[in-house]
Amino acid sequence: MAGGGTLGHEIWEKFVELAGGEDARIVVIPTAGAQDEFEEDWSGLDPLKSAGAGEVTILHTRNPDVADDPAFVAPLQDATGVWFPGGRQWRLVDAYLNTRVHEELFNLLDRGGVVGGTSAGASIQASYLVRGDPETNQVLISPDYEEGFGFLSKAAVDQHLLARGREEDLWELLDQEPSLLGIGIDEGTALVIQGDRAEVIGVSQALFYDPEHPVKRARSLNRGGIFDLGTRAPFPMALQDEDRDLDSESPRP
Repeated sequence: MAGGGTLGHEIWEKFVELAGGEDARIVVIPTAGAQDEFEEDWSGLDPLKSAGAGEVTILHTRNPDVADDPAFVAPLQDATGVWFPGGRQWRLVDAYLNTRVHEELFNLLDRGGVVGGTSAGASIQASYLVRGDPETNQVLISPDYEEGFGFLSKAAVDQHLLARGREEDLWELLDQEPSLLGIGIDEGTALVIQGDRAEVIGVSQALFYDPEHPVKRARSLNRGGIFDLGTRAPFPMALQDEDRDLDSESPRP
């Protein structure tokens, strides 16, 4: 999952590699975008093709009844990877949450496939959905749009983190939902998650927010840093990490 902005070739190559390289069958679901239709030659497919994906197709609807149609979801049953481009998270919720598409995405992961996405396409993958408000992306918590797809359990993912000055925003949610792990990803940066192992790739940082820590801080990892999502701590060999103290003068309430 990536934090939005311009993604380097390294990120696209890694996703395609995990999806099978030249043998990859990748389905792109661009429904977070504002367009109603996406042509087969839509330019959003170009980075995946340039990274060597063997087959790239589009799957898109705004109708949850269509998303429940066995014929519509058939491409997902043969896919090795699915990519969610950016846009607005709520559009993905309205179209796909708790439909056959959602079910097939879990099936894809169960058989060893990979799901990726950037910006809204990253946030939607967590169990808690941040910035789901249909009116504005400035609202972190939207009561009608709090449920994400849940591929990453007990977590909330924010994006465009440093580029948009969002470093402290996740604390608002974590103060209300202290069981969650907060994850913030900056632009041009991605997390490669396999099991509990989350590795940072790209040009900037990912921040991990642990609301159970007595000091209000987030752990910041640069490229190559590895975070254990189970223990909520960096791997011992991730020497690039540093503590980012967001409020060092006062303990958390």
